Formats: sequence, C-alpha cells, structure tokens
Amino acid sequence: MSKTAFITGATSGFGKACAILFANESWRVILAARRSGRLERLQKELGKDESVHVITLDVRNRESVRVAVENLPDTYKKVDVLINNAGLALGLEPAHEADLDDWETMVDTNIKGLMYCTRSLLPGMSTRKQGHIINLGSVAGNWPYPGGNVYGATKAFVKQFSNNLRADLLGTGIRVTNIEPGMAESEFSVVRFKGDTDEAAHVYEGMKPLTPDDIAEIIFWVANLPSHVNINSLEVMPTSQSWGPFAVQRNQKI
Repeated sequence: MSKTAFITGATSGFGKACAILFANESWRVILAARRSGRLERLQKELGKDESVHVITLDVRNRESVRVAVENLPDTYKKVDVLINNAGLALGLEPAHEADLDDWETMVDTNIKGLMYCTRSLLPGMSTRKQGHIINLGSVAGNWPYPGGNVYGATKAFVKQFSNNLRADLLGTGIRVTNIEPGMAESEFSVVRFKGDTDEAAHVYEGMKPLTPDDIAEIIFWVANLPSHVNINSLEVMPTSQSWGPFAVQRNQKI
C-alpha cells in the first residue's frame, strides 16, 4: 500500500526534490506551496494526477493550514510523513542594521508555519499510532555566523522543538527527525539577497555545495527506515565546508 507524504514549500529547492523523488518511488504526495502556477507545472511534470494532490497554501496563515488539512481528500487523509520544508532566510546584515520586517517573516514562516502544520497533522498520526515529522533545520541552528541572527535563531527553535516533540510523543509510535543541512545551492541565497542572483552566486563560488537532490535522498532514506528506528537529528555539510576558529576582537581601544 502506498504511503502519503505532505511536503511544504514543495515548488523549489529541497521541497521540489522531495516531491519528485517520493512521487517517483510510488508515494502519494501532497504538495503545498504559495505559488499555484509552479504547483500546477510540477503536478504536470510528475504526470501522476491520481497520486499527486496540490494545495496553494501559505503556511504562515494558521486558519488556512487548518482548513487545508481538514479538507484533504479521503485518499490523502492518512498522512504518513510530514516534511516541514517551507522556510527562508532574508538578509545578511548585522542585527543593528537588519530589517525588522525580514525578521518577522522568518519567524512567521520558519517557526509559526512549522508549528501550524505539525499541530494540524499530529492528532491523526496519534490516533493511528504511526507517522513521522521530518523538520528542515540548518547548521545555522547549531553554529552562529555574522548576519545569521534571526535565521539561525529560528533554526535553533526547529532543533529544540523537534527534541521536545520526541519527548512528548514517546509511546505514540510517531517519529521525529531534524535534518540540518549546511551550504546547499538552490533558490535559498537568491531569496536571502532579494533576487540578486550575482550576490547569491558568490556564496558558492569556488566550492561544491550540497544540492537539493542530496538532501532529498537523505530525507527519503530517513523516512523509509524501519518504524522502530528514529534518526533524531542529522547534520550534513558539503565536504568543502567545515568550522572555523573563534573570532577574537583584539583592538582593546574599542
């Protein structure tokens, strides 16, 4: 029997790669994203109308998430895996220069949107005594960097929320995983730099980043492990990325 995956942010990056991989591996997929045109094109690309359900959805809207989940067609109601992929980074300015609207958008999407989707689907999983919440965190939730301020903080929330879900859901049969990618080339940096493709390209200059397909393969592996196996968290970086030494301010006059 085919399983069902609910994927947010499904029209680009990790979400789109997951949509293609899971659909091609005979999963039913529910693809949720804000851009209806992209959703329709992706559905046609997959060519699986009977096993691909699309929802135009802004996860920041609590009521819209509730209605979308409550009105899933009968064949899609039993969601086996929720992939909380919708998220973004905006700006790379230091905190004292950052745009407060950007901060709020990151909080509303990366934190609230993830909460709304999780809370809407958990009761059904709990009733069925099975399910899997796969959250997309980031190495930014573990390791700070200049300009990461609120983005990193939202991903630290994802990490701790995932850990606390594991504690709450003990005995329910529901699994929880936090996937924490490092540098991965998708639309992520284009969004962060407000459409400046040249600035986004500089981020990956001279190195080989992860790809959305890399992350989708990891998510698919995690989702298909035996039900008694839970990957709590998985941090992954490209080989050409690692950690640096501590930054030290040595000008004692400041």
